[in-house]
Amino acid sequence: MVQRVAFVTGAGRGIGREIARILASKSMKVIVSDVNRENAEETASIVQKEGGEAVAVYCDVTNLESVQEAVAASLTHFQTIDVLVNNAGWDKIEPFLKSEPSTWKTIIDINMMGQIHTCKEVLPVMIKNGYGKVINIASDSGRVGSSGEAVYSAAKGGVIAFTKTLAREMARHKLNINCIAPGPADTPLFQEIGLQNEGIAAALEKAIPFRRLAQPSDIANAVAYFASDEAGYVTGQTLSVNGGLTMC
Repeated sequence: MVQRVAFVTGAGRGIGREIARILASKSMKVIVSDVNRENAEETASIVQKEGGEAVAVYCDVTNLESVQEAVAASLTHFQTIDVLVNNAGWDKIEPFLKSEPSTWKTIIDINMMGQIHTCKEVLPVMIKNGYGKVINIASDSGRVGSSGEAVYSAAKGGVIAFTKTLAREMARHKLNINCIAPGPADTPLFQEIGLQNEGIAAALEKAIPFRRLAQPSDIANAVAYFASDEAGYVTGQTLSVNGGLTMC
């Protein structure tokens, strides 16, 4: 059995950390990439303690040169990259007319350009090897919109369109390119941007048919499916993981 290698962005905490753990539990070697080196090393240590194989690399997805260096370091460690999980993301909740250009740029650079950068560097490796799976993390806000997240929704909508186009272009190489659109999830970012406010969290839980926020493991398990051989005939798809909050 071939042991696959997965490169996970934003894997220093939250959903990214859980993705790294789940993929490692599926016998994958994991490259834990993050702009916070300490967090990345902590995740790699957790994976190793759980019996998996992982290495931490610094990666600022907003900077193409940083991505190039991270991919080069990863190839030095594991010689290949079979699975790319574009998880790194960031948001700031505020009405669009109160938002500023510097915030727009940060949101677009992290959430959309970051995924473009990693795909630009990793896809040639996959084409050369004749095997590869890319799982882009978008958001349900990119499908249906979300008040207070205009530019974030636009960026994530861009990720969904980017995924579909790459899936068409990469099909001739037999590479699978898919997308996951999470709903509200209980993560450190969720808390940092103010959504852990009891009123907001309670309102979201009431709106979700399953009556709870997503846990990082809910997203990670969906990633594991797309990364598996069982999804070998699935490409260009967007899977909402949201407890039924939206159904589209």
